[in-house]
Amino acid sequence: MAIPEDARGRFPGLGTDPRSVRQRVEAMERLLERLFVIPGINRPVGLDVILDVVPVVGDFAAAALGAYIVWEGRNLGMSKWQLTRMAGNVGIDWALGLIPWVGAIPDFFFRSNSRNLRIIKRHLDKHHADTATIAGEVTRRP
Repeated sequence: MAIPEDARGRFPGLGTDPRSVRQRVEAMERLLERLFVIPGINRPVGLDVILDVVPVVGDFAAAALGAYIVWEGRNLGMSKWQLTRMAGNVGIDWALGLIPWVGAIPDFFFRSNSRNLRIIKRHLDKHHADTATIAGEVTRRP
């Protein structure tokens, strides 16, 4: 389904261009890994760890959300090796999360979505340098 041109202007980040993909992937990673900070230990936690508390269903939901980041990487034309590494990160996260109640602990430290975001950012910086971020803002290079 194509997104109408007027909707792209009103809703930034809906396009298929690398800049929009970067914004969506960064937002998804923030939601899954850094939604809020736990007071006292100052450690960010996201929806991924919260979903691990719900046995089985939460793990599948978190894996599906993580797979979205891999799918966006595929749409960018990333290599099969990069996509395999990203899928492996999601798979390890999913497998560790299947351990009832204890599965949230390894997920708290592994952060597969942050790893996948780094892989995508490296790809974008190399192949689409005009989407590079400086101090959290997307900038255009001349």
